[in-house]
Amino acid sequence: MKRYLFAFFTAAFVSAAAWAQTAPVDVVRQAVTGTVDTMKQDPAARGGDMSKIVQIVQTHFLPATNFERTARIAVGDAWKQATPAQQQELTKQFKVLMTRTYAASLAQLGTQDARFSFKPEQATPTDAFVTSTVTTPGDSQQVGYRLGKVGSDWKIYDIDMSGAWLIQVYQNQFKAQLAQGGIDGLIKYLTAHNARSE
Repeated sequence: MKRYLFAFFTAAFVSAAAWAQTAPVDVVRQAVTGTVDTMKQDPAARGGDMSKIVQIVQTHFLPATNFERTARIAVGDAWKQATPAQQQELTKQFKVLMTRTYAASLAQLGTQDARFSFKPEQATPTDAFVTSTVTTPGDSQQVGYRLGKVGSDWKIYDIDMSGAWLIQVYQNQFKAQLAQGGIDGLIKYLTAHNARSE
């Protein structure tokens, strides 16, 4: 599973300036090379300094995502029943969760080298699917990306890790929490989980 996490997390990063009005395949390509280069150039991040890696995630990853859309789809129909304040808190806690998850995965990367190739797949004016092949010593796997249009920008909102789409994974996890405690129960669960990860 860790080898898929490596491909998943490293390919999702991109600086805000690079992806504005850029083709979806270029967003993914720039995300990969930008993150790998940043990790290699920063001794603290390369050495596993989590605070530095989190900073890299916040700087290079968050501007390129549409986490509200990711959270909205993962929560499902219950999202419509949530108040604006609950929706805001859900998105906030989801951002914290994913930032720390990405940082933990990057900490495993270290100085490992990887080569990437890309190809665009299906695309509409507002939604696109891009695949990449990630090759590391002794391993190779496909990673898929779904990007949506927000204004004139493409933003990553879902990623396929060896057949497991991010949104589907969280839909399954959130479903049980929503059944037990509703929106407030899910917020409480995410808040507690994030607190344990500090």
